[in-house]
Amino acid sequence: MGVAYSVGEVDHLYTFFVQWSPDIYTKGNKKNRKPRYLIREKHQKHYLVVEKDISVINKNWEIITVKDSKRRLSLCGSEGSEAEEPEYQEEVDDVIPILSDHSQLLEDHHLVRLAAHMPARTQGYPWQLVYSTAVHGSSLKTLYRNMADLDSPALLVVKDVHKKVFGAFVSDPFKISKYCYGTGETFLFSFSPDFQAYRWSGENSYFVSGDLESLRIGGGEGVFGLWLDADLYHGASISCPTFHNAPLSTHEDFIVQDVEVWTVQY
Repeated sequence: MGVAYSVGEVDHLYTFFVQWSPDIYTKGNKKNRKPRYLIREKHQKHYLVVEKDISVINKNWEIITVKDSKRRLSLCGSEGSEAEEPEYQEEVDDVIPILSDHSQLLEDHHLVRLAAHMPARTQGYPWQLVYSTAVHGSSLKTLYRNMADLDSPALLVVKDVHKKVFGAFVSDPFKISKYCYGTGETFLFSFSPDFQAYRWSGENSYFVSGDLESLRIGGGEGVFGLWLDADLYHGASISCPTFHNAPLSTHEDFIVQDVEVWTVQY
């Protein structure tokens, strides 16, 4: 007899298998893969993914391989050399997320790092800015309202007054809920100063919860991996059982400078 699973349960199982058997579920058979290229607009950050070479393109565009694009971005976004590249190059098998709007917080080198941890179901789709403190003001209520009709993963990016950039990828859009929601795809990340991603530990399922007073990601034992108040002004980040994360900023309590929330466009 077969067993039926919901989409959320399937995502949860996939994340579990990726976490415990990455050699099987993430790398795949490279010999059978089609070569992929990026069409990149010169001097811009816009990319179009293609799976075959294109002989005729606009003079303002150039064709580069996915591998080459990542090498360029890693060199631009790091003070190190190509020797640092193997740490993540082999794991980043899909292109960087394509942003449909300009980000004031994310640079290409941020996206390259994040791409290695994004679930497969998000790869190849553009990301749309749905909330920004610079555009919409500092209000958690507005953040919820802007996501009310969405049903897709979200990327929360925070920059504090100490210029540290960090945040969370969540499997479900932010909403007001009495109970925790989300799946094991959810993870915390920080670029303070080097990139770190904190995936689900499996210890509990306190992925995301929120009300009009605060937004909370990760939890257990009375602490939160990432906490933001109603005005998106005060925040906190403490090591929590859900992710076994280090504090995402250089201070456990911090003042927010900017917030952006992106969602994938299926």
